[in-house]
Amino acid sequence: MDELLEKVREDLDRVRPEDAFAEAEAGALLVDIRYAALRERDGLIPGALVVERNELEWRLDPQGSHRAPEAVSHDLRIVVICNEGYASSLAAASLRQLGLSRATDLIGGFQAWRAAGLPVRHSGS
Repeated sequence: MDELLEKVREDLDRVRPEDAFAEAEAGALLVDIRYAALRERDGLIPGALVVERNELEWRLDPQGSHRAPEAVSHDLRIVVICNEGYASSLAAASLRQLGLSRATDLIGGFQAWRAAGLPVRHSGS
């Protein structure tokens, strides 16, 4: 699995938390693929689209019948976020196979985002 991850990451221009924050401010779509228990425990990134990993390709394919309203173009910059930055690399590679050539992921995932002191919203806040 480590070899696959290395190979996949060669084609991604992975971003650090501060860069992801800046890209989101500039119009990139942050996509949180963590499962519900982690989101409930650790919180959410304000403005991020939550999409379960098993629905990701269906929801982000701009030509798909089940696409999210945010999936407007194959040129959309997408930053996929998982808990620690492993599953997100594979997910971003899958999105690239769909033609979303600007998809990438967040180095270190949500945990790195939180450690960088970037905004996190907790349930009820």
